[in-house]
Amino acid sequence: MTLLETWTRGEHTAPVAGRPTTFPTYRKGTGPGVVVVHEIPGLTPAVIGFGEEVVAAGFTVVMPSLFGTPERPAGAGSVVRTIGQVCVRREFTKLARRQTSPIADWLRSLARSLHEELGGPGVGALGMCFTGGFALAMMVDDAVAAPVLCQPSLPFAVTPSRAADLNLSPADLDRVRSRAAAGCEVLGLRYRDDKAVGTRFETLTRELGDNFLRVEFPGKGHSTVTEHRQQEGVDRVLAFLQEKLAG
Repeated sequence: MTLLETWTRGEHTAPVAGRPTTFPTYRKGTGPGVVVVHEIPGLTPAVIGFGEEVVAAGFTVVMPSLFGTPERPAGAGSVVRTIGQVCVRREFTKLARRQTSPIADWLRSLARSLHEELGGPGVGALGMCFTGGFALAMMVDDAVAAPVLCQPSLPFAVTPSRAADLNLSPADLDRVRSRAAAGCEVLGLRYRDDKAVGTRFETLTRELGDNFLRVEFPGKGHSTVTEHRQQEGVDRVLAFLQEKLAG
């Protein structure tokens, strides 16, 4: 039995940089919708396991597969190969400041589709590492009512300005500020000494104030809900989703 055997495989098509683009999706559960966007190198067993926890908590989870091979474990080789692949793909903005990754349009469309189907106050959106900031970009759309950022790492923190950047265009950042001011809180998780996250949490606190909810763990871990899983972090995510989507 494979890890995704009990999940329903589908696909979603929407524009990316003006071109219709299709990615596979995996869906399971009942209840309010949550889009879980995997980290590098892809839909690993740890990411799928986290998705199962969200399903068990009473949610309909949709996991797109944007890169990598589903079910392949994370390892040094797969991480390096995947980084090489995504670095040449135009859907993702890796180094540019003050720009939103083009994949955000596709993810917003997926969230809208799920919300239109399931109704309620909106859907959750959770990104991890390379995709961590995508949940913030998805929040531009009213369909997303519970954005969760797990160790957001784009653009790559190779300079102080990039380490502080939120991977958002000025217009998208204005929209995020407006939604946060209107009460749409943002949950963020990281390890305090994680260099990949840079100083983005400080930027988020400055831009969103008390509407940015910081969850920080000591040490140099990275993947807060998967490979370096913290039960407190998982519990905080599930409680946040419950409060915003089903409360």
